[in-house]
Amino acid sequence: MTAEAGPRPQVDTSRPHPARVYDWLLGGKDNYPVDRDVARSLPAEAKDAARQNRAFMHRAVAWLAQQGTDQFLDIGTGIPTEPNLHQVVQSIRPAARIVYTDNDPIVLRHAEALLISGPAGSTDYIQSDVRTPGAILEHARAVLDFERPVALSLIALLHFVTDDQDPYGIVRTLVEALPSGSHLVMSHAASDIVPELSDRTVREYAKGGIRLAFRTRAEFGRFFDGLELLDPGVVPLPEWYRGDEAPEPEMSGIYAAVARVP
Repeated sequence: MTAEAGPRPQVDTSRPHPARVYDWLLGGKDNYPVDRDVARSLPAEAKDAARQNRAFMHRAVAWLAQQGTDQFLDIGTGIPTEPNLHQVVQSIRPAARIVYTDNDPIVLRHAEALLISGPAGSTDYIQSDVRTPGAILEHARAVLDFERPVALSLIALLHFVTDDQDPYGIVRTLVEALPSGSHLVMSHAASDIVPELSDRTVREYAKGGIRLAFRTRAEFGRFFDGLELLDPGVVPLPEWYRGDEAPEPEMSGIYAAVARVP
C-alpha cells in the first residue's frame, strides 16, 4: 500500500537529491550523474558515515523491537537497502506495523516492490516531506495505533532541515503526537567533531543546491528536550549500542541518540 500527500511528482534527474546521494554512498545503483557528482566530491569518510548510520539504525530498531515496540514511523526512509527497517523489526516482531515516508519520487517507485511486509505485519508508504509533519501524522494515524507506543525514526534527516525551516518545531510537533512509552530515534551530522570535514561536506552539497545544517552536540541534544534520553545518551554513531555486542570502535562525524517519551 502506498499513499501520497498531493499530486505525484516526477523524478527530477537534473538536480541531486539527498536520498540518491546516500544511495551511491551505500553502493546502490538507484542514482543519477548529478547525484554521483555530489557524492564523489565529498570527503572519503562519507562512505564510512553512511555505513555507520545504517548500522546504527539496525541496532536501534532491533533493540526497540526486543523491548516490545511493534509500531514504527520512519521519516526520510531513503531508497530501500536491505535489510530495511521493517525486515529488521519483523524478524523480531513479525506482526509489527511500519509506515515509511520520503519526499523523493524515486523512493515511491521502489516502495511497492521492496518495502513489503511479512505476512503477519504491515508496511505502508507515504510520499511526503518532514517539513509537513501534519500531513505525515494524518496518514500515519490511519495505519498505526497512536494509543500505543510508536517509535519515530529520523535517521540522518534533520541536518537537511535548516534553522529557518524550524527543525525543532517539526520534531516537537511529531513527538507531541506520540503516546507515553514511545521513542525517538535520531542521528545527525556533527559540526564540532571534525569541523574541517563538516565544512567541506556542507560546501560540496551546496554546490549541488542542497542546503545542510550540521549541528553541535548541544544543538543536537535540544531535539530531545522533555524526553528521557536512554544510555549511552548523545554519542557518535559507533558508540550507541545496547547489550553486549559493541560495534568496532571507529571515528564518526555523526551523533546518535534514542529517547523515551515520558
